[in-house]
Amino acid sequence: MSFDLPILDTPRLRLLPATPELAAAMLSHWQRNREHFAPWDPKPGPDFFTEGYWTKQLAQRAQAWREGREARYVMTLREAPERIIGTASLSNIVRGVFQACHLGYGIDQDCEGQGLMREALQAMIRLSFDELKLHRIQANYQPQNIRSGALLRRLGFVEEGVAKDYLFINGEWRDHALTSLRNPDFDASALLA
Repeated sequence: MSFDLPILDTPRLRLLPATPELAAAMLSHWQRNREHFAPWDPKPGPDFFTEGYWTKQLAQRAQAWREGREARYVMTLREAPERIIGTASLSNIVRGVFQACHLGYGIDQDCEGQGLMREALQAMIRLSFDELKLHRIQANYQPQNIRSGALLRRLGFVEEGVAKDYLFINGEWRDHALTSLRNPDFDASALLA
């Protein structure tokens, strides 16, 4: 596996590897969407809305890619590459007999309902299966997040169950629907050697 995370281009988007140079743009993205993301994400710490925090976080994310543990991207419109409108990530990449990862994503409140996240996640799925050669992508969402559940179904994810009290978000434990997408072309021959 190469240690250079590729740029992913789609018809309307450019997905850029999350690097420390994008800290100011990432901070702006989170500031614009503070209330939008609040119901779905853990309460941010005291430094979360600072450029220093994002510089450090993005450096850690780049290191995690070099170690083969995750692939984090920021989403921009091709005609406005300076403004981050979303994020997409493959985290908890595990090899061996698992060959899987977790998919995470979030989009700017002003960009919802335009099919942009679907476009971005199709590129992430191709990266997972074609480049990283993973067998399985797992994605979890809060059942009341109707949009997220519908998006995953449109992408072919299958619900596998509900994890009770899965994550502690906004002061209470939240259930999550567990979904997955399997690579139909996975070559298991390397696992048999």
